[in-house]
Amino acid sequence: MHPRKIEIVTAAVTCFLERGYHQTGIRDIARQAGVSLGNLYNHFAGKEAVLAFIAELEGRELAAFVDMLSDPEEPYAALERFIWAYAAYAARPENALLGLELMAEALRNPTISQVFDGNRHQLVAALMGCLERGVSTGRFRHLDDTRALALMILDTLEGQGLRQLDRKTPDPDAVRTLCAVLTTGLLARDQSPPPVPCNTPCSSA
Repeated sequence: MHPRKIEIVTAAVTCFLERGYHQTGIRDIARQAGVSLGNLYNHFAGKEAVLAFIAELEGRELAAFVDMLSDPEEPYAALERFIWAYAAYAARPENALLGLELMAEALRNPTISQVFDGNRHQLVAALMGCLERGVSTGRFRHLDDTRALALMILDTLEGQGLRQLDRKTPDPDAVRTLCAVLTTGLLARDQSPPPVPCNTPCSSA
């Protein structure tokens, strides 16, 4: 990957966070990156192309979370690791603020949300797969709607990340509480929670 391309994307993210996506022009991005407009156009056709590349980079980051949820042996442990790691990811200010900015922009321009929908769908599908494996192996109780639960988990972790922007790290008590809720709510009646309590965050991807 060309280093200049990464510099331009980094500059774009800075501009989006400072000015907002809607108010940022392609010249602003070039100025922030310290490149000429022509040089920028050598790498990207415009602001929308920069955003599409940001979505691609996000997809690469989220792939690690998808892999994390694919543990066929112990779905609960996989889910626990995911919760701690994704909480840390969602609490990073650049992720929380950029997500909020793009969500607001998507209300004005639905094509923005479409750029990132594929990443979101992959993450939801991976969570659903983990939950469904837990049900099929008897580890989790019967779940009527795994998609709704997957979305609730993501919304909870991402919302917590926004509320903890001043901390820049996930609130361990909040994450521990979510783990406890899942322990009592997900596990089948004849199952016991993992021997290690949900109180030690795993390193993020």
